[in-house]
Amino acid sequence: MSEAKRKKADRLYIAFILLLLFIPAFCLKSFATEDTKEKMEQAEKERDKKQAELEEARDDLAQTRANLTALQFQKNSYQGQMKILNENLQEVADNLRVLETEIDLKQLEIDQTQAALDQSIQDAYDQYESMKTRIRFLYESGGMTYAELLMSAESFGELLNYADYIMELSTYDRRKLTEFVETTERVQAEERELQAEMDELDTLKMGVLEEQKKVNGLIDQTANNIAKTAESIEDTKEAEEAYEKEVLEAADAAAQANAEYEKIKAQYEEELRLSRLAAQSTWRDISEVTFEEGDKMLLANLIYCEAGGEPYEGQMAVGAVVINRVLSSVYPDTVTGVIYQRGQFSPVSDGHLALALASNKATPACYQAAEAAMSGRTNVGNCVYFRTPIPGLEGIRIGGHIFY
Repeated sequence: MSEAKRKKADRLYIAFILLLLFIPAFCLKSFATEDTKEKMEQAEKERDKKQAELEEARDDLAQTRANLTALQFQKNSYQGQMKILNENLQEVADNLRVLETEIDLKQLEIDQTQAALDQSIQDAYDQYESMKTRIRFLYESGGMTYAELLMSAESFGELLNYADYIMELSTYDRRKLTEFVETTERVQAEERELQAEMDELDTLKMGVLEEQKKVNGLIDQTANNIAKTAESIEDTKEAEEAYEKEVLEAADAAAQANAEYEKIKAQYEEELRLSRLAAQSTWRDISEVTFEEGDKMLLANLIYCEAGGEPYEGQMAVGAVVINRVLSSVYPDTVTGVIYQRGQFSPVSDGHLALALASNKATPACYQAAEAAMSGRTNVGNCVYFRTPIPGLEGIRIGGHIFY
């Protein structure tokens, strides 16, 4: 090599080094691939969603347990009320039995008083009949009156005897009449008093029966409340079991979502590391790359899948990213190796590239972009990643992608 050519080569090498050193910062920034970044964002949203669902399930479970505690407390309260009501009912029943006994005794007294009254009436009737018999006897014995009887006395002694006899009869009858009247009035007074007491006892009995009815109603109502509360407790226990299951499932889902997020985050961090490494690595010249048969078709169809609807500049930029990776020592050194590197291009993992290759769907513009990239042309510098725009991502905006 002549001295002039050597100096020219050195200048080119120095210019290339300076280009690497002063390449725009956004092309050297390290970000995850489009697929990984989107997956990480989705995984983060999914993780937050699952965590929120877990917290909601825990809140529901806590509320259900609080409701269960309240229902159990209410049931215990009802059972306490039931115990008191049963004691009240027993007391009412005891009072009722006492009143019924008193009523029976009072009825016995009334019956006895009525019997005494009946006897007094019978005695008075008998006395009346005796008086009638004596009077009838006097008339039937000749119609003699008490005066005639006295005048018929033959001696003063006989007169005194007749007078005593008449006086005794009159006194006896008067006494019996007085006794009848007094006995009748006393018995009637006792009967009225007993009947008043009987009416009072009946009133008390009616009150006790009403109280018994009221207590029985309260017992029925409380028993119904206990039954409803017990049913609510069973329903709440079922809800508690369902929420416990939901919490476990939500916790498992949250753990899985978090694990998935951490996995993608680790992948993202690894890609950041590779991105930084690529920016600092040794780059080959395009002349050092040997392309295989089919590389153009493969690259053109990848461009079709990634940027088929983009302007030509966007399609060329996608091709440049693939070739930049081929030139970087961090990535595989073949087009096939770069494109099929695991987890790098979503059309590979979701099967779209295979479908495109099966019928060679790449357009002439896609083939033109592939040829330009394979010739070493680039409109994105040394960028090795691209994705749809997201907030905070800086880079070269071409069409619907940012290249970095």
